[in-house]
Parts: sequence; C-alpha cells; structure tokens
Amino acid sequence: MTEYVASAQPVGSAHVVAAAGVRASPATVRHEMAALESEGYLMQPHTSAGRIPTDRGYRYFVDRMAGLGRLGDAERSRVRDFFAHAHGELERVLLDTSRLLSDLTNLAAVVVGPDPERTTVRSVQLVPLSGRDALLLVVHSNGSVERHGLDLAPGTSDDAVERASRHLHEHLVGRRLGDHAEIAPSGDSVVDALVRDALRRLGRSDGESGPVFVGGASRMTDAFEAISTVRSVLEILEQGVVVVSLLEDLLDRGLSVAIGTEHGVEPLASCAVVVAPYQVEGERLGTVGVLGPTRMDYPRALAAVATVSRRLGQSLAER
Repeated sequence: MTEYVASAQPVGSAHVVAAAGVRASPATVRHEMAALESEGYLMQPHTSAGRIPTDRGYRYFVDRMAGLGRLGDAERSRVRDFFAHAHGELERVLLDTSRLLSDLTNLAAVVVGPDPERTTVRSVQLVPLSGRDALLLVVHSNGSVERHGLDLAPGTSDDAVERASRHLHEHLVGRRLGDHAEIAPSGDSVVDALVRDALRRLGRSDGESGPVFVGGASRMTDAFEAISTVRSVLEILEQGVVVVSLLEDLLDRGLSVAIGTEHGVEPLASCAVVVAPYQVEGERLGTVGVLGPTRMDYPRALAAVATVSRRLGQSLAER
C-alpha cells in the first residue's frame, strides 16, 4: 500500500520480496497477492503488471491504521505560526487556512465557514451612503462580517437611517439571526420600513450553508492522468452547495474518510475525502477537509486535517 502511494506504479511480487522486513519466497508472495486480488483488495491493471489497491483495499488499510499519523516538526511549527498570526476578517482566515492545508497535504483543501444563522449578532449598523443608498453591516460572534446594500425611499433622512440603526442594534445584538423575525415596531413608519428591509437582507432564505473556501484546486491537474477526471473534480469543487452537502453528510454518517464510491458523488468515484469538524465551546461551526485521488497518503492527510481543524477552532474561540 505505502509503496504504491509513494510511486504510483503497480507493485510486483519481486518488489515485495526485496522490501525490508519481508521474509517470504517469491512464490508465497505471488500466492498471497493472487488471494488478495480474488478477495477484492488488490487488482492487476494489466496482465504483466503488478497489483494496485482497490477501494476495498484502501478501506482495510485506513480502518487498521495505528493512529492518525503525525506531521513533522517543521510542519507543526508552520501551523502554530499561521494561527498565531491569523487575524483580520474571518473570510480571509478561512481562505488562508484552506491554502495552508493544501500545502501540508499537496491535495485540494476545503474549509466550510460557519453558518451565520448559528451565530449571534455582535454588532449591527445601518450607514447612510449617498442619496438613495445605505449600507447594512453586521458583525457576528464568530468574527464574520455581513454586508448588504439597501435602497432608500425618496426623501429618507440620515436621521431616520440612524434611528433605524439604533432600533436594529437594540433588538438584534446577542441574538441568532434565525431569531430576528419578531422585532417590536418603533412606531415610526419610515424607521419600521427600513428595519423590515434590513431584516429581509439578513441571513439567507435559500437554505444554503456556510461559505466554502477551496485551496489548491490546481493540484488536481497533477493528481489524475485523465483530463476528464480532473475536469469533473474541478467542476464539483466549484459547486459550493454540493461540497457542503458532501462534507456534512460524511460527518453525519460518522465518517472521517470516504473512499471512492463511499461518498456517493459519482463524479468523484476515483477520489477520497478526509474530513473533520472544527468546534468552539463544543459547538460545530464548520468543516475542514481534503480531496484527492484514492492513492493518497492517508496517515498524513488525517494528521493534517485533525491538526488544522483543532487549531482553527482554538483560534476562533480566542477571537
């Protein structure tokens, strides 16, 4: 398994016999490899070639791994330094986190951001811009910032916008966005119209989950020989809803690794996915994962995903 992952070349019996620690004759090795092939753990891509693992073989390997693997000292230091300096807007942190994880694994990395409706409102402000426009700014408890432009009715004064801003702040701060439906009217028709318009813009009404950040998608061009496979993988990575559904489904099924057809997304049948949630105070905010060929370094991928997800959760808890 490890030899094929490293070389991408079918492994023959002679190579196995020559490996350190193997004490068996070539005939015994050939017999064992044939038996594993008949049981569905190995396959022979060509008659004269050695064997390569099947999805079932990869699953057997992953299920019997001793631990998650371990990142090197330099890589762990890089992760610590990254999160020690991971400040600024949440969206930038999550995008940079996806790039960090891709660099650590040489795979495509995905970070799903927190669902705004699962967080509370830290601050809300309605700012008049010019004439007929205003800007709605909402800062969430996870550090993310939501921005929306509002069209003002003719003759709306800056004072009315300010009063609407205060009314929103008074009723939304400390609450989840999913709880904003009922806000007591102010008694001013202009202010109440602005508040209703602002509430319609907050959160999402289309059922989407958190934003998706993808790092290292270009690495897929080197991971697969078939251009059609590369194209299919890139198309999936561009579909945020599909990516979120895939990762959340795996976590709901209790899986940290899905190999080949296990994840149920047909265009990714030649791929494996390694996934982990990141949490703050025991609450799952989002998801971290990597996607690549089934011939991936699973111990390394699991170690990187586990380390990054844990440090991301710690970083968000300190914001």
